[in-house]
Parts: sequence; structure tokens; C-alpha cells
Amino acid sequence: MSTEKIVHDEKAQLDFSRSMSYGDYLHLDEILNAQHPLSPAHDEMLFIVQHQTSELWMKLMLHELHAAIRAIAGDRRADAFKMLARVSRIMEQLVSAWTVLSTMTPPEYSAMRPYLASSSGFQSYQYRSIEFALGNKNAAMLQPHAHRSDLLAQVEAAWRAPSLYDEALRLLAREGLAIPADRLDRDWTQPYAASPDVEAAWAAVYRDPHRHWDLYQLGEKLTDIEDAFRLWRFRHVTTVERVIGFKRGTGGTGGVPYLRKMLDVVLFPEIWSVRTAL
Repeated sequence: MSTEKIVHDEKAQLDFSRSMSYGDYLHLDEILNAQHPLSPAHDEMLFIVQHQTSELWMKLMLHELHAAIRAIAGDRRADAFKMLARVSRIMEQLVSAWTVLSTMTPPEYSAMRPYLASSSGFQSYQYRSIEFALGNKNAAMLQPHAHRSDLLAQVEAAWRAPSLYDEALRLLAREGLAIPADRLDRDWTQPYAASPDVEAAWAAVYRDPHRHWDLYQLGEKLTDIEDAFRLWRFRHVTTVERVIGFKRGTGGTGGVPYLRKMLDVVLFPEIWSVRTAL
């Protein structure tokens, strides 16, 4: 049977002169015409598409993270768990993106690097908002966005708000677990500091998961997210080292040494330390 007959038999709509098409709904004209290479290098298209698609995934991740934080604060736990599971799957997509970019060799990157000037993924306001939502607060990271008041407002809002982990600890406290008051009402712009009392609360959850089933699930969702985030950071480091070695980043960072330091950042410390305590 020919393809033409199959389409005819299915009575698929073929005329979109008066109705919305797939491309119309997705605004594909704008998306597919948003790639503007500055160099003559063939591989710059890969570099642009990889970073643009990553930004789209990060947009979705922020959508899910913010909704999950609100859901935890509102005791809508099932909703929060679904959203957090989706965040982990989105992170897997971001990890895979580095695999595609790693096909770029050092000479291929060198051919286009001068055209990047001082632009760098370090300046991604969405990535910074994700880090802040996950609790890695750092006031200095507001500065790259100071030239755009709209972007600064978005990043600053994430910096000032309780993180995902902050709201998780508030939920533990509402369930009667002993969370110190200074972890429940603090300056949210400061990075979280680990607490033995919080570790003890998580230990109570993990020692009796059937009694604390929702909190046990929450702990594992947080573990999944940080696990995936660590993989993303690791693939970032290895891809950068593979492509540029130990050159400084275009945004002025130390490149690979800077990225390796980021591997040591722990977002949800007691979720990991409790495993030793159990």
C-alpha cells in the first residue's frame, strides 16, 4: 500500500490555510531561525543548537522545580513527587547533551572560539536560577545579570526564596520531626549548612519508612535529583577538558579547575550523610 493511499484512508487534514498547524502551535519559524553562527566554522551550529536546546530543557526544569516547591509548601505531596521525578528525567536529557557536544574536537572549537568573545554558559540566568532553587546560594552570581533588570529580578527572586530543601525540611517539621528552628526560619539568601539534628530527623524517616512513607519518598526524590545533577556537572567537566583542555573559560573562569571545584558542592547534605549513620 502506498504512503499516499494510507494518508488518504486516514483522512488526515492536509490543508492548513485556515487552521493552526504543528509549526504554528510550536512557533517553529522563530525557533528554527534563532541560530545565527558568527564564524565560518561548520561546527558552530552544533555549539549553538546544543546550548539552545539545553536552555529549553532548563526552562522546563524551572517550571517543574518552582511548582514542586509550591506543592511541598502546600502539602500536595503526590503532585510534588511527580514534578521532582520529571526534574530528574530532564537532568538526564541535559547530561546526554554533553555527549553530543563532545564530538567537537579541539581544532573545531578553536576555529569558532574567538567569535564567542566573553559569552559563556557561566552567564546562563536559567542555570543560576536552578542552582539557587536547589540551594546553592551565592550573591556574587547575581552580578552577571545586573545589565538586564528583568533577568536580574528573576535570578534575585530565586536567591531570596526558600530552596527546595528548605521547603522539604519545613515539611519534616510539620510531620512532627525535630528540625531546629534556625533551619526553618533563616536568611534564605545564605547557603544551607548541615545540621546533626536534621540528619537525625532523616535517620528517623529512613529507619521507619512505612511510618514516614511520604517523607521517605521525598528523601529519595531529592537523592535522585542531586545524583543526576552531579552527573551533569561531571559530564560538563569532562566535555570541557576534552574540547579545550585547561584553557580559561570564555567568561573568565578558570575553566576545568573551576568546574572541578563545583563537583564538591553538596546540595542536600544530610540526605547523603544519613546513609553512613544508618
